[in-house]
Amino acid sequence: MNKYRKVIKPRETVVKDEEEIRVTAAGSVSAYISRAAKLFNEMDKPFLTITATGNALTKAVTTAEVIKRRFKGLHQITSLVNQDIEDEYEPLEEGLDNVTETRSMACIEIKLSKDELDKSDKGYQEPIDEALVTEVDPEELAAPRGRGKGRGKGKGKGKGKGEAKGKGKGKGTSK
Repeated sequence: MNKYRKVIKPRETVVKDEEEIRVTAAGSVSAYISRAAKLFNEMDKPFLTITATGNALTKAVTTAEVIKRRFKGLHQITSLVNQDIEDEYEPLEEGLDNVTETRSMACIEIKLSKDELDKSDKGYQEPIDEALVTEVDPEELAAPRGRGKGRGKGKGKGKGKGEAKGKGKGKGTSK
């Protein structure tokens, strides 16, 4: 494949719904949870949808589980689909043809709703037991949780001017 270059296609601008949370592998779960709190509390939305592809699938499931434990009575429908992605490569040398490669990527969509959803759907989960839910005030979700301002991981001690364990003259004092 070193004789080919990937053709960069223009990105399709898909309009994201207001109640959709797109989870990426780089994003933080706490940011997604605070977005869900904003949707349910401030914007008073009846449902939200969490979507993710590839390496972000596990983070999407984690996010959904944490949200279910923060808000009472959330019904869930999970759907898992495969999305085909076509990559096109153009030759760097003359005489070679364009090459297209199709790869399949897993996508997940988790719908969490305050209202009852279709119970006959194969991905339906009813709300968890209310004893497991710990509702948190919106102010508590936004507040930092006591991290930071510490010394962090090993700052080191610097290089002193003493004679202890320095580089140089070897063992002993003989010349």
